Amino acid sequence: MFKRLLNTRSLCISAVIAALYAALTLLLAPISYGPLQCRVSEALTLLPVLLPEAIPGLTVGCLISNLIGSATPWDIVFGTLATLIAAVLTYLLRGKTVTKWQLPLLSALMPVLSNGIIVGLVLSLTLNLPLVATMIEVAVGEAVACALGVLLVCALKGVDFDRLAHQ
Repeated sequence: MFKRLLNTRSLCISAVIAALYAALTLLLAPISYGPLQCRVSEALTLLPVLLPEAIPGLTVGCLISNLIGSATPWDIVFGTLATLIAAVLTYLLRGKTVTKWQLPLLSALMPVLSNGIIVGLVLSLTLNLPLVATMIEVAVGEAVACALGVLLVCALKGVDFDRLAHQ
């Protein structure tokens, strides 16, 4: 898999996804940061179901977003790690035999859990907020973003990305 991610086409796809993630996050900054957040760019965390190139793209996009917009180094490190974990877990689910609706819904659970737990914990510790309530708030915002991701994956599911690249 890693060899496939290092060709020019894959690097370009990753770069576009990173740019989209960062642009969406920063454009919607008022709702992208803090304990009550809905980072719309997290809808893209479901893309690894279709494109493994999305994993480095999401990670870099999140890192850029957190470097520019986050308040603490903890957000930068662990927020980015949460998105990486979510993207990898989403990718690992792609081979599961489930219905066409179950896969995106199951995949959406990965970012909700990863960010709810990790980002919720970081925000609770750095902002001195109640742990469980903060985790739930982050998870709810993530679930809203991932609902958009489910729609995105369902819309893109029939697209032949390899054929598209050669046109």
